Amino acid sequence: MIHGVKRVDLTIEAVLQKISEYDIFFHYMPSKYWKLNQVTHSPFHVDNSPSFLIGNKNGYLYFVDFSLGKRGGCFDFVGELYNLPALHDVLLLLNRDFGLGLNNDVETGEYKRIRAEYKQPEDVGKRYSIIQVVTRKFTNAELSYWQGYYQDIQDLRDNHVYSISKAYLNRKLFPIKDDEIRFAYLYSNSYWKLYFPFRDKKRKWISNVPLNTAYGLENLNKEKNTLICKSLKDYMVCRKVYPYVCHIQNESISAFSDETVNYIRDNSKEVFYGGDSDVAGKQASYIITKAFSYRHINPPDYLLNDCCKDFSDWGRHEGLEKLKEHFTIKGLITI
Repeated sequence: MIHGVKRVDLTIEAVLQKISEYDIFFHYMPSKYWKLNQVTHSPFHVDNSPSFLIGNKNGYLYFVDFSLGKRGGCFDFVGELYNLPALHDVLLLLNRDFGLGLNNDVETGEYKRIRAEYKQPEDVGKRYSIIQVVTRKFTNAELSYWQGYYQDIQDLRDNHVYSISKAYLNRKLFPIKDDEIRFAYLYSNSYWKLYFPFRDKKRKWISNVPLNTAYGLENLNKEKNTLICKSLKDYMVCRKVYPYVCHIQNESISAFSDETVNYIRDNSKEVFYGGDSDVAGKQASYIITKAFSYRHINPPDYLLNDCCKDFSDWGRHEGLEKLKEHFTIKGLITI
């Protein structure tokens, strides 16, 4: 009989089976006097006026440093705090500091002692754990909105985009104005992301979609280059120009599961990541492309003057041919 401890690989999923996103933020925040969804002092710089927030309004934990234009998940946070060059370095640090026992290390149980020192907020990761949607026919205004992005009603159906009659968050009716343009994206037949395009930035999105949910992986071909987008709308617009596209849930390393990374690697010639062209988007793109050896393909800087920081708005503003030309110049599309 063979005895011994089974090796557990050092992955995001393995780490989060033992400690939570909140545990990671709480352990590494220099000050313990902060609360979810309340602005506090940044750990990244001298911050006389609070400019840093750890929130969970989208069903997962994230940080925003408003003064530096940085944002991301808990793994991005640790990497930024300790200037770690790769995701693997972040995971090694967590494994060591929490005594997780992954990757053939000995589990010390330190993480159990650490977690016993504080009470974890009850609403962590549960803010919108249940989202229920009653759909309706698209209004003319909603169809016109999508036509600006070259999408017809069949495109919307193919990508599981719906109009909303009513929405319930944790079984409570969510207020929506009668004339408000609103959409619901359905993932894996069970998770919803609600999108209100004309609300202010903090109120545009409501989601219970797991952060590491990828979409469109079936489009990839190991003989072709892959484009990764950071939103469904970017994905839908870019597919009008180039077919080998997928998308992740947001601009953070935490949005990439090991399964997703491995699948993209095994089914791509080269991989291009296309995020936003603003300061926060560029920072996120740098972290992602460096972590996974992807190539940058963000929209050009001049478009920021026209409020076009992503591929979907660029296509709406200047046309799909501009996207195709850009993709060809950058080497995504090869002749």
